[in-house]
Amino acid sequence: MSKITILWADDEINLLKPQIMFLEKKDYKIIQVSNGHDAIDECKENPDIDVIFLDESMPGLTGLETLEKIRAFKTLTPIVMITKNEAENVMEEAIGAQITDYLIKPVNPNQILLTLKKIIDNTRLVKEKVTTDYQQEFRNISMRIGDRLDIPEWVDVYKNIIKWEMKMDASKSKQMGEILSMQKTEANKTFSKFVENNYLDWLDSNNPDSPTMSYNLLRNKVFPKLDDTPTFFLLLDNLRYDQWMVLKPIISELFKIKEEDNFFSILPTTTQYSRNSIFAGLMPEDINQYYPTWWKNDVDQGGKNLHEHDLLGEQIGRLIKKPIKFDYTKITTIAKAKNLNDTILNYMHNDLTVIVYNFIDMLSHARTEMEVLKELAGDEAAYRSLTKSWFLHSPLWSALQKIAEKDVRLIIGTDHGTIRVNTPSKVVGDKDTTTNLRYKTGKNLKYSNKDVLAIRDPKKAGLPRTNMSSSFIFAKEDKYFLYPNNYNHYNNYYRNTFQHGGISMEEIICPIIELRSK
Repeated sequence: MSKITILWADDEINLLKPQIMFLEKKDYKIIQVSNGHDAIDECKENPDIDVIFLDESMPGLTGLETLEKIRAFKTLTPIVMITKNEAENVMEEAIGAQITDYLIKPVNPNQILLTLKKIIDNTRLVKEKVTTDYQQEFRNISMRIGDRLDIPEWVDVYKNIIKWEMKMDASKSKQMGEILSMQKTEANKTFSKFVENNYLDWLDSNNPDSPTMSYNLLRNKVFPKLDDTPTFFLLLDNLRYDQWMVLKPIISELFKIKEEDNFFSILPTTTQYSRNSIFAGLMPEDINQYYPTWWKNDVDQGGKNLHEHDLLGEQIGRLIKKPIKFDYTKITTIAKAKNLNDTILNYMHNDLTVIVYNFIDMLSHARTEMEVLKELAGDEAAYRSLTKSWFLHSPLWSALQKIAEKDVRLIIGTDHGTIRVNTPSKVVGDKDTTTNLRYKTGKNLKYSNKDVLAIRDPKKAGLPRTNMSSSFIFAKEDKYFLYPNNYNHYNNYYRNTFQHGGISMEEIICPIIELRSK
């Protein structure tokens, strides 16, 4: 392993010989300069500098001025400010300029060594700690997956796996990450069996063990919260629990979390079914029965979610006894997003404002179609990172910052999640069979029984049937349905893409969070 190279800039560099000799004995290489100009030149000429020590009070260029110029072309190199000046404004400027650490003179050799250990060895130490901790947790998770878990226990297992997934991301523990991925696959296999055995029972409104699901989400988690405080219900289409976890620290800067909860998406875990169900407060078959002009089956032409506002109004009229003022807006374009940012304070006079934001859904679909997005979001870690980057620079975050200055309640939810699919499963159907990769509905479907949950009588699952012999099948785990025609082409095209409609923890277990402005 090559030596760690340190550039040390200090106008009294000759007085630092004891510290420099100490570090050299510890096998660090020290480049010594006495002013900011030389420090900048050395940084430009030497690409092997690993850490920079900067004295703040140097003649000519100060440490802060030198720091600013170095940061213009060395954005990631760790920089430690070393100074006699304990003034708070100097510390704040240095921290704002993205220093890695801040030391007050006189500095002893062990103090410097500790700083270097934190900087250089931090990744290695974190990786080792995460690996050790997960090795201890692995057996516990495996034993829990093998137990007969109930709904809260499955939610807990899923959240625990996501917690470890994100720790693996941060620590770059590739080998342990692969083991965790296998454990997650095993968990989804068992979870699929759990859903298969219990799903129809959950749809019984008299079942005390049923989770909150799409059709009673607003009834259970939103309407009871309504009071004199303006309430915004933000539905981020396709928001998975792990994506909420990367947005949580950002949103928590301005809003305090009152309650973090979850609900289960109905099947199919798609916008057409789950989101219509959320706003109607009904299962799809009931929407089709009571509002036939507002429901379209898969084979029907035209948009499938064009009447969410109407369905929401009907549900409010049925369930809320006192009159309330509400608005509904759907954001599907950048222009609409910017308009929301400009006008969001106009909704402050409402009791309830519902905002449906489609970006994450568009991201997952675009990723399937665009090679550049496949590279940018090649796995869960990258998908989370892309979600975070989008949110930080979105008109939505700007709009939320505006209402955070008011006394509001913000409820964030979704309609379903997505799963990265990797295992093809052959299906044969007639020309009217639906094209979705994670569920199919149609006549005379032929499929592998082990890969699917089959619903031969759709009405039992609250689903409309397009004809007397129609049935539904839902892909389990990370399966995706392919027809025999052009099998290899579509196998390669859709493998490793994010899809939804079937049965997995990622698609079904959805976040619902209540927040209040601070």
